[in-house]
Amino acid sequence: MAVSEAQKKATAKYEKHNYDKVLLRLDKGDKDRIKAHADSRNESVNGFIKRDIDETMERDGSGDSAAVE
Repeated sequence: MAVSEAQKKATAKYEKHNYDKVLLRLDKGDKDRIKAHADSRNESVNGFIKRDIDETMERDGSGDSAAVE
C-alpha cells in the first residue's frame, strides 16, 4: 500500500521534533555483520546501536545514559 504525501509529511514533522539523527559511516561489510548480530538477538539495528552506546557510557561513567526503549 502506497504512503500518501500527507503521511510522509506528518512522519517527517514528527521525527524532526522527536529525534536527533546521526550519520554513521561503516566499512563495507560491517552493516551486514551488525544487522546479523541484531537479528540474532531479535533487535533492530537502531536498538542494538543505542543499547551498545548506553551500556558503554554507563560502564565508562560518561554522563547520564537514558534507558533504551
